[in-house]
Amino acid sequence: MKCVFVTVGTTSFDDLIACVSAHDSLQIIKCLGYNRLILQIGRGKVVPEPFSTESFTLEVYRYKDSLKEDLDKADLVISHAGAGSCLETLEKRKPLVVVVNEKLMNNHQLELAKQLHKDGHLFYCTCSTLPGLLQSMDLSTLKCFPPGQPEKFSAFLDKVVGLQK
Repeated sequence: MKCVFVTVGTTSFDDLIACVSAHDSLQIIKCLGYNRLILQIGRGKVVPEPFSTESFTLEVYRYKDSLKEDLDKADLVISHAGAGSCLETLEKRKPLVVVVNEKLMNNHQLELAKQLHKDGHLFYCTCSTLPGLLQSMDLSTLKCFPPGQPEKFSAFLDKVVGLQK
């Protein structure tokens, strides 16, 4: 089963969950050959109805002790732009689409997503551009994130959020 895993981390990102579970997005995901969609919705108010057919399964949950199992199963990860979620996904060498929450003020998430995209590690978009990106992206162009260098990621993050020049 080809699987898409969507995570919002410990926060809520109702726009992302509504977007990815909308009929049009589900059709795109199915057309791309995925037959399983797992939504980790955090404390969000949007709670799509789980379902299972012969050709497609939608699973929904709020939290688990660890996302490791879902990340391991995933053939594609769609995530909010939280540093922890991005790093965990990239270290697992999973293709990553980061969806930036435009409603956040002082959006350091956007700078992080832009830099990691510039370095070739992920694709990023907003909720409104997600369906188009899913249809146009070429996952084979993504570069693996160098493993086991948390100090480099930490320094990079400090630079992005303005703690270091």
